[in-house]
Amino acid sequence: MLARGRRTATALAAGLLLVTAGAATVLRTPEALALANGAARTPPMGWNSWNTFGCNISESLIRQMADAMVSSGMRDAGYEYVVVDDCWMNPNRDSAGNLQGDPGRFPSGMKALGDYIHARGLKFGIYQGPLTKTCAQYFNSYPGSTGAQGHEVQDARQFASWGVDYLKYDWCSPSGSIDEQVRVFNLMRDALAGTGRPIVYSINSNSVHSKTGPQRDWGDVANMWRTTEDITNTWNSGQTNGYPMGIQNIVDVTVPLAGRARPGAFNDMDMLEVGRGGMTDTEMRSHFALWAVLASPLIAGNDLRNMNAATQTILKNPTLIGISQDALALQAAQVSFDGTRRVLAKRLANGDVAVALFNQGSGTTTISTTAAAVGLSGSNFTLRDAWTNTTSSSTGAISASVPGHGTVVYRVSGGTGTPTPTPTVTPTVSPSPTVPPTTPPPSTGACQVTYAITGQWPDGFQGDVTVRNTGTTAVNGWTLRWSFANGQQINQAWGATYTQSGAQVTATNVAYNGAISPGGTATFGFLAGWSGGNTRPTAFTLNGQSCDVA
Repeated sequence: MLARGRRTATALAAGLLLVTAGAATVLRTPEALALANGAARTPPMGWNSWNTFGCNISESLIRQMADAMVSSGMRDAGYEYVVVDDCWMNPNRDSAGNLQGDPGRFPSGMKALGDYIHARGLKFGIYQGPLTKTCAQYFNSYPGSTGAQGHEVQDARQFASWGVDYLKYDWCSPSGSIDEQVRVFNLMRDALAGTGRPIVYSINSNSVHSKTGPQRDWGDVANMWRTTEDITNTWNSGQTNGYPMGIQNIVDVTVPLAGRARPGAFNDMDMLEVGRGGMTDTEMRSHFALWAVLASPLIAGNDLRNMNAATQTILKNPTLIGISQDALALQAAQVSFDGTRRVLAKRLANGDVAVALFNQGSGTTTISTTAAAVGLSGSNFTLRDAWTNTTSSSTGAISASVPGHGTVVYRVSGGTGTPTPTPTVTPTVSPSPTVPPTTPPPSTGACQVTYAITGQWPDGFQGDVTVRNTGTTAVNGWTLRWSFANGQQINQAWGATYTQSGAQVTATNVAYNGAISPGGTATFGFLAGWSGGNTRPTAFTLNGQSCDVA
């Protein structure tokens, strides 16, 4: 997170997603459980102090940013976390070993700052490091040695007492194997859980260190995890995964990791550079669009007090925010890539698909795909352009002339029946603020189930299940049952507790999604093996009552 020399990145670990020019095949990973802390069910949205201000922060500045988040309409667009990055600490803990805010920078204290942020309908984020020093302290740009090592439980309790809602936890050391990183990051994970307060847990294992972010699925450890070195406001820094990373470079690393994203667990492509200069408007639009379709957290890093119209148009784009915040919380998967023209598709909760046509070259080119290639069937589709908000009709062709470094995003709706799975990992999106959600078919009961296969490999697959309450009263505690075919057997799961007896599967809510209000949904998922295929179940019961199948 500081301008500094970094060692060369390690190679991207093989075995998660195999990408070819025309398709992507998800391979099984050893870790696939999402952190069940009730936080970050969709990619977090907010603002962080580091990109623009670095260590030059104060209580007054953070309060001004909270006020600007409200007055600019950012809060109403969905941004909620105000994250105070490094250099907020008193360089010394108190006599009891407690962290303190720097008295010169934060004279009212960190709880008072949290109260100020909460009073504006926002949430409070803070920074810490898991070893002896924070990143600024490691590079001697800030005094002290106040990292969390040996103080994990104490610091977690301190954060909870201050009303912290989001913790950014930055490794910032060349030491430690990946197994050691997992062990140490888990100490704070468990300490936060012990506070009883839902706190988004954001980790970065890559600072100074070899690039372990892409090497495993961190969803059992944290809600979001950095995939690359630190971002900078340039299109291409020439780095494959070394400091600093340009927009194109981060996309290259993160696209193959699509199978890891799910509610409560996201690949973090680092904070947004929109509004900080260094790139063209076309490149800034691509930056934001790609972060949205790839389900990366949307954490702005610009000065919110003086945004121009172009910056606000990008950061508050309602269609792209709707795609980002879709309830299925899937990351767009690669449909095709020829080295210049990249097609990504993200399946959405209402059956639509968000399709990104991304031109990595410098000259204008036409990029094309089809509805069938992104998992839709039928011959009558509507394409809504995320930037112009205009719509067009298609019998299946999805195409656009895309400027160099540009990205056209269509929200594709229509077709007939349930989307047909393709060899690629087909993607997902929920209704955007400006695009009315597709009306579900008339319900014969009080529930509707959407069952989606989001990835597959030679002997298994990943499935996501969304239950919608189509009744008039809230569901408080639920059990969903269905029967598998072809010897399918669940072996890992998230968002629900599962039991399986023969072919019958029973999924029961966990604490954070136990209540489903009328019109509301609960989404959960699993990894399963098979002995014959991934045939979809055709009948579901919720608390003993038959559900419609979307």
